[in-house]
Amino acid sequence: MIEEGGRRGKTMAEKRQIFMEMRTQNFDTIRLSTYRTACKLRFVQKKCKLHLVDVWNMIEAFRDNGLNTLDHNTELSVSRLETIVSSIYFQLNKRLPTTHQINVQQSISLLLNFLLAAHESEGQGRLTVFSVKMMLAIMCSGKIVDKLRYIFSQISDSNGAMTVSRFDHFLRECLKLPSAVFEGPSFGYTEHSAQSCFPQQKKVMLNMFLDTIMDDSPPQCLVWLPLMHRIANVENVVHPVSCSYCRSESMVGFRYRCQQCFSYQLCQNCFWRGHASGNHSNQHQMKEHSSWKSPAKKFGRAISKSLGCVPSREPPHPMYPENPERPLDLSNIVVQGIAAAQRMNEEHALIAAYVNKLQTSPRALDSPSRTDEEHRLIARYTSRLATEPSNAPQLNFDVNKQQRQLIAELEHKNREILQEIQRLRLEHEQACQPTPEKAQQNPTLLAELRLLRQRKDELEQRMSALQESRRELMVQLEGLMKLLKAQAAGSPQTSPGHRSSRPIPMPVRSTGTTPTHTGYPPIHMPQDSLAGVGGDVQEAFAQVEDGGDEDEERLQNGKDRGV
Repeated sequence: MIEEGGRRGKTMAEKRQIFMEMRTQNFDTIRLSTYRTACKLRFVQKKCKLHLVDVWNMIEAFRDNGLNTLDHNTELSVSRLETIVSSIYFQLNKRLPTTHQINVQQSISLLLNFLLAAHESEGQGRLTVFSVKMMLAIMCSGKIVDKLRYIFSQISDSNGAMTVSRFDHFLRECLKLPSAVFEGPSFGYTEHSAQSCFPQQKKVMLNMFLDTIMDDSPPQCLVWLPLMHRIANVENVVHPVSCSYCRSESMVGFRYRCQQCFSYQLCQNCFWRGHASGNHSNQHQMKEHSSWKSPAKKFGRAISKSLGCVPSREPPHPMYPENPERPLDLSNIVVQGIAAAQRMNEEHALIAAYVNKLQTSPRALDSPSRTDEEHRLIARYTSRLATEPSNAPQLNFDVNKQQRQLIAELEHKNREILQEIQRLRLEHEQACQPTPEKAQQNPTLLAELRLLRQRKDELEQRMSALQESRRELMVQLEGLMKLLKAQAAGSPQTSPGHRSSRPIPMPVRSTGTTPTHTGYPPIHMPQDSLAGVGGDVQEAFAQVEDGGDEDEERLQNGKDRGV
């Protein structure tokens, strides 16, 4: 129970993440609901990385996941939706360069939670194929005319005319997006939404549908849709004029010019938030500009327009044929039996497994059994074609020849692609391995190597000098201790001839770390530091603590006697 509660809390936190980040952008300060909704949805689009997915890539993802074969009212589970979203982002990373890869898991989590939040905003318990198609088709990138053409193909009949019930269904799913970003009161679905879009038209074809949605004054419930695309198109447009309110030197995005105040212009942030200064008022009519034209260019265009050289207005979209394209006639295709279809599915599964093995395992390309396995798959496929009697009378010789040529060309291209992959892999491995030639071409690396060698030589010379000094000190110390031991043991029996002879201490060379002394004070050294010296020295130092006072007394007596 605790784990389940923690998982549920984590899921709720992930759902709130994108909305918490959206609140930090202060979109609610925009006074116009149309711009506020479009900015919020544009933020969600960029946050979920859907601005990198074109509408045609989205349609391809629908087809790869089998959504085109399902009925629009088919219910989808959350796991199936996660699979669809995952395939969209994995295919996107394959198209992007390696330096611009996206975080797939984060994008999947954000988009999945947003879609679920948009679906739950209307309180409905079913997530259908049509709902997923419409929301993803609107939120992806691409031209608005391409999006509307795809949407019209989903809500029209076989004759190319729009079905009112399907359009009403489209509005219900489409208006879940503004509700998901808390703009439901302004653009929520009502029962009269569909009728208000085409009030007097009984038969709506593609061109009329495009004209209505892409018009300068589209239906009120969908006015945010073309505006979201216009915002995306002008994000990087720069106007080299200053804003009359915030005094910024240049404007980015939209530029708004007052139709009453002379030379009064506002940037999009000031206009959206209702800022005004001087004699200008928010009630004045403003004209929106999405590009900058120099005065000279404006003057030349005005002259051309007055002379009739420039058309008054370009059409917003190309004109498409009223009748839809006819589907392929597949009536002449021979339907295979159940057993043959099963065998073909098994062969396709084997081929798909082999291709997946080549893609996931780089070593499989170098395997010696790869060619044999490919030959076995081809032989099995050709043997099935040869053993089926239903295929023999329907295959034409010319068609078979063309197919064989096509297969040979494809196999040749496949071999070239595999060779190119192998060559690129070898070049990549060679580029990743450092070589002496690369080291020689790097002057910084060579300088560091010379400094390291010089430092190593200096340390070795220093160590040799210290070892030599240690050996000399040990020899002198051992001779000194032998003299001290001889004086301490045989001073009463010392002959008079030897009493006048005084041992001359040998000079000790200072190494910088061992201090020199003129007298002979008591010596205290740990036994571990005497390793490597003579036994007499070790024995003498072992008796230092017990007989230190006696040695001092004997040395003093020796001095008194003139030894």
